[in-house]
Amino acid sequence: MVKFAANLTMMFNEVDFLDRFEAAANAGFKGVEYLFPYDYDKTAIADRLMQHGLTQVLHNLPAGDWDAGERGIACHPDRVGEFQDGVDQAIEYAATLGCKQINCLAGIPPADAAPDLVQATLVSNLTYAATRMKRVGVRLLIEPINLRDIPGFYLFHTSQGRAIIEQVSSDNVFLQHDIYHMQIMEGDLIPTMETNMEVIRHIQLADNPGRNEPGTGEINYAQIFAFLDRIGYDGWIGCEYRPLTTTEEGLDWIKPYL
Repeated sequence: MVKFAANLTMMFNEVDFLDRFEAAANAGFKGVEYLFPYDYDKTAIADRLMQHGLTQVLHNLPAGDWDAGERGIACHPDRVGEFQDGVDQAIEYAATLGCKQINCLAGIPPADAAPDLVQATLVSNLTYAATRMKRVGVRLLIEPINLRDIPGFYLFHTSQGRAIIEQVSSDNVFLQHDIYHMQIMEGDLIPTMETNMEVIRHIQLADNPGRNEPGTGEINYAQIFAFLDRIGYDGWIGCEYRPLTTTEEGLDWIKPYL
């Protein structure tokens, strides 16, 4: 049966971040994910994971100045050193948290950067990160994101992500498939996942429109979950959605699966 991880960046926002681990466990989740752990002491997070019997499923590489609108620096030719430092920091956190996969946000390319250089920078950075992470048993993921929510984001389509993976000289880089983002950009969800499942190692969900919980929009999640069960998908599904009201009030959709 499919297994779900609470995205603590989006869910349980009514409580402080470190208290969201307990809230997720009380709601029946066995795994958690979130954007970034770097504002918190890694041992404090590890203690919360252990205390509540949770698996740390995923976090992202450092992605630049998030509050200023940056959404990743992996494609920035002038910030390679910063990217590499971020890889080391992410690995340190992953080791303490027992996290086995880290997502890399490609970013929005600088307006004055040559397209060929942007592409080459991204591939080179991913090669570096994938190699470093493989040494410590951590999987690197990349994620296509829709251009409505993040205009100008470099990676926005499944086929583009797969092409980049093929260019990276590593067997340790895979695809994070966000159903919400890809419904907006390409649709045809089940056939696309089935075609690319050999490179998909993590899935995220939200309904569309609104990016709220399943059952609030147009996506037939019952069919998607049945499909994932049928093909034997054994990875996690991260619940990266904004609760329509509160997290607890919007959890009816998941009760049959927990």
